[in-house]
Amino acid sequence: APVRRCAPPVAWPRPVASSSGQPLLAGLTADQITGLAITDDQGNVTKLAKQGVRWIAPDAGAYPADASKITPILDKLLAIKTGRLIAQTPQSQAQLQVADDKFVRKIDITKADGTTQTLYLGSASGGQSAHVRLAGQDNIYLATLASWEVDSSLLNWINPVYLSFTATDLTGFTLKNQNGEFALTQDASGNWQLAGLNAGEMLDQSKITTLVSNLSSLRLTKPLGKTEDAAWGLASPLATVTLRLKDGDQTRTVILTVGAQDAGDQSYVVKSSESEHYARVAGVSLQDLVALDRAGFLPATPTPEATAPPLPIGTP
Repeated sequence: APVRRCAPPVAWPRPVASSSGQPLLAGLTADQITGLAITDDQGNVTKLAKQGVRWIAPDAGAYPADASKITPILDKLLAIKTGRLIAQTPQSQAQLQVADDKFVRKIDITKADGTTQTLYLGSASGGQSAHVRLAGQDNIYLATLASWEVDSSLLNWINPVYLSFTATDLTGFTLKNQNGEFALTQDASGNWQLAGLNAGEMLDQSKITTLVSNLSSLRLTKPLGKTEDAAWGLASPLATVTLRLKDGDQTRTVILTVGAQDAGDQSYVVKSSESEHYARVAGVSLQDLVALDRAGFLPATPTPEATAPPLPIGTP
């Protein structure tokens, strides 16, 4: 009779355990966390630190960080449980991207006592979950935290609006650049007027509205700290804008100084009189301030259309 061979046993995947279990960061509470350092797989690092009751970016001259963006991430980190065990072997760490040298995010958590715990956030498992491992351990768990929620860009953790005011509070402003000095005021009807207009000249109101709109919510691309660098060119600015704003029964003056343009990303260095920090702003937001001349405030002169020569008589 032929010998019957038994089929090899089937290697069923490990079932995912329930979301119960102990906190992965056992004994840690949100008020004990004093710092975060987030590193991505390209080596980009963002550091956040708690200074008293507020969060700051210590590598950007203590630029204020947005606690409303940080607190939900702290809650998610502290909510990671050991109940959803996925793997336990060192070989799985690289595969799931939670190894010491291969990860999607490395999150260094500094505690009030000065010690640090490190989490590795790895490959995704659905839109809102990712694999996670605590440094020094082999166990890999599934966490309800996606890598995109822990962005390595500082802009994700701060309020990117550098200069802000209500456009209707602006009563006038003066722009000084290489093309001259231009003083604008708003009349009782809400129309802008330019000092020194000739008879018959009119302002292009839409250009000024766009200019004011850009200034009223000016977003930075990078905070630069509190110490001025001579290379930023602010001693001989490309443009200076002096804004006059209603403040109750008073008028408040805000000065925005525009320094040198970066040859790489085309951004400008700026300094607002209402901020102790210097910053970079995208070139597209400020190019009009730098380049505008007197003609730029006036409606564009229409280009006459070319007129075809008359056809010879008798031509069909």
